[in-house]
Amino acid sequence: MPAAAVLFCLVVAISDGDTLTARCDAQADLPAQTLKLRLAEIDAPEKGQPLGTRSRDHLAKLCFRQRAEVRPHSHDRYGRTVARIICAGLDASTEQVRAGLAWAFLRYLKYPAIRELEAQARVDRQGLWADPAPVAPWKWRRGARPAGSSKGQSAVPASRDACPTQRG
Repeated sequence: MPAAAVLFCLVVAISDGDTLTARCDAQADLPAQTLKLRLAEIDAPEKGQPLGTRSRDHLAKLCFRQRAEVRPHSHDRYGRTVARIICAGLDASTEQVRAGLAWAFLRYLKYPAIRELEAQARVDRQGLWADPAPVAPWKWRRGARPAGSSKGQSAVPASRDACPTQRG
C-alpha cells in the first residue's frame, strides 16, 4: 500500500491503547480490506499493565464504531499497519498521549507535538504520570516487573533514553 494513501475506515475493534482493527473502504486501486492498525509514534501500556485497561477504554471512547481517516506509514514486526489515525476529527496518537495514557515513541517520532503533549501530561500528572515511576511498555514486555508479580510495577523508572528499537 502506498505510504501516501489515505484510507477511510470503520473502527470495529480495539485491542489495547495503541492497536485497533478497522474495515476500510475500497478505493480506486485498493480493495475493501480489514486491517490491524498500530497507532504511529506512541506506545501504550499493555493489557496486563497498570492503566492498560484505561488506555484501551480511552482509545475505544475516541474511535470504536467511528469512521476514521487512516494514513499508513509502514508495517511493524507483527504485520500491523502503522498509521496516523483520525477519529471524530482528533488524532488518536496525540489524544492518547495528552491523556497520559501512552508514551511518545521517540525512535519513530515525526510529529514533535507528541513529545510536548507528553511533557505537559507529566507536569499535570495525568494518567500514568500520577505514578512516580511508571513502567514503560517496552520494559514491561521484557519482564521488568517485581518478583512474584505479573501485574505489579517495577521500581525501574521509564528513562527517556530507554526507547526500544522494536515495537510491540
